[in-house]
Amino acid sequence: MSLTPYFSSSSKVWAARDWVFGIEDLGYTGWEIVADGNYRLDNPENFAVIQENLESTRLLATVHAPYSDLNLASLNYPIWRESISQTCCCIHYAADLTDRVTVHPGFVSPVGKLVPEKVWEMQKTALVEIGRYAEDHGVLACVENMISIRDFLCRYPEEILGLTEGIPGIGITLDLGHANTNGLVDAFLKYAGEVNHLHIHDNHGQSDEHLALGDGTIAWEKVGRTIARDYSGAVVIEGRTLEEAKRSLAAFRKWFV
Repeated sequence: MSLTPYFSSSSKVWAARDWVFGIEDLGYTGWEIVADGNYRLDNPENFAVIQENLESTRLLATVHAPYSDLNLASLNYPIWRESISQTCCCIHYAADLTDRVTVHPGFVSPVGKLVPEKVWEMQKTALVEIGRYAEDHGVLACVENMISIRDFLCRYPEEILGLTEGIPGIGITLDLGHANTNGLVDAFLKYAGEVNHLHIHDNHGQSDEHLALGDGTIAWEKVGRTIARDYSGAVVIEGRTLEEAKRSLAAFRKWFV
């Protein structure tokens, strides 16, 4: 199978954009743009600089939709509508850069705990609308499995598979770092051949540390063999610094074969 390494850093969404050139210098093929802060695609100045960065390198791109203060499962209708609107707006601009956009699922609010079935209904309805918009723009909107915070949706394989099944324009981003915080790396790996996008980073199984590969507890040799066998496409290494990006890429080249 063919695996292509990309790098992404949510810690740099407020940083100057010249760090991006270092991704190519390290040997990465692509950049996953976290569309928040200085990288929001609906800001014309941001978008122009991002396009310039891509055009002046050979980097390919994928996009992570904004998620700060948004909730696609909200029972507060204006918040729910705004969450859908911002996701679709990101897809609109991202379509000029890529065919893959990662989307965070929503979470259960205090009020939502009283009617959990309604929370899932709102999430599903949001994805149907987002999927239709994504399909119209030649994009696959990929829902990401989440970390071990109880109120987040899609922490378990059966949740994300059941939620996304049969919705046109909607796929799955498998985040193995997130899976590790739930103790579910092996459970998610069973579906490696069915996912549409991949995020990798390390942690110690307790929180979403976004460490370099090999700095946490994930058994990357086993993971790498499985992914190389069952998955094909972009593999986004999520990290914090270019130094970590360098070490992670070396680990990727060692284990993902």
